[in-house]
Amino acid sequence: MADPYATLGVSRSASEKDIKSAYRKLAKELHPDRNKDNPKAAEKFSTVTNAYDLLSDKDKRAQFDRGEIDADGNPAHPFGMGGGFGGGRGGNPFGGGGARGGQGGFSARDFEGFQQGAEGVDLGDLFEGLFGGGGARGGARSGMGGGGFQQRRAPPSKGADVQYRLRVPFVDAAARKDQRITLADGKTIDLKLPAGVEDGTQMRLKGKGQPGAGGNGDAIVTVAIERHNFFKREGDDVRMDLPITLDEAVNGAKVRVPTVDGAVMMTLKPGSNGGSVLRLGGKGFSKKSGGRGDQLVTLEIQLPEDLSALKDRLGDWSDGRNVRADMGG
Repeated sequence: MADPYATLGVSRSASEKDIKSAYRKLAKELHPDRNKDNPKAAEKFSTVTNAYDLLSDKDKRAQFDRGEIDADGNPAHPFGMGGGFGGGRGGNPFGGGGARGGQGGFSARDFEGFQQGAEGVDLGDLFEGLFGGGGARGGARSGMGGGGFQQRRAPPSKGADVQYRLRVPFVDAAARKDQRITLADGKTIDLKLPAGVEDGTQMRLKGKGQPGAGGNGDAIVTVAIERHNFFKREGDDVRMDLPITLDEAVNGAKVRVPTVDGAVMMTLKPGSNGGSVLRLGGKGFSKKSGGRGDQLVTLEIQLPEDLSALKDRLGDWSDGRNVRADMGG
């Protein structure tokens, strides 16, 4: 590497004006547009430009004059003022500048160039290159007496997670209807409920939490399924009690039955007993394994409040069966 002062043909005490003047003169002579048939002129033009870039920068010029950087602006002695590997005193593989009494190690002056330089040299990266990948810092610590040269900073932390409680109507949860939620930043989004959703199920929305240096945190949405007036959950099934009249039970009928997907018509056989359970397939909650549970309908025979008409029709008739025989009655 050429001395930048010699490249420009000026002394070390040259003023900024002298340096600029020398550069303009050489640049005019060596400019590629004027030397299209002379490739060496282009190389010299690049060298002259690099020399001027260094000396026209006050900080870099001062560092070069102190011997901290070379003509290319790189640190001149990244491991101290020594003779390189194998040239140190007392077996110090990094040179003799930092050794005392024949012992290996580094003095504070060995790293002054890194303190004052403007190149942002990372000692950890240098050791990583010298010793090879992941074991570099471990080797540097064990060979240099404990602390090592640079501790890796912990990665910047993400922003905090934000907790939300989402109240979901029973019917919506069973049918997995999309739910709209308003976030802390005022934005609203529509959520698709997961299969097998239960009271207490949590959903994580990536990047919807508080901002942070390492990125946004997440939003944690906890589902709270509301109670229903007549539906009840039993595993993946939905249960309900269906009131029917005496004549519907005796004669049979088609009755309208509410479900989580809307009302359907269900046929009652003649002689349907109170307490009988009828099944409507696929009208329950979604299953994690796929498909849906059923709706179980328990028949409830309700007599009229005014029984006079019923008594008149029955007259002297009575049912002589022992319907509680199996119960020891």
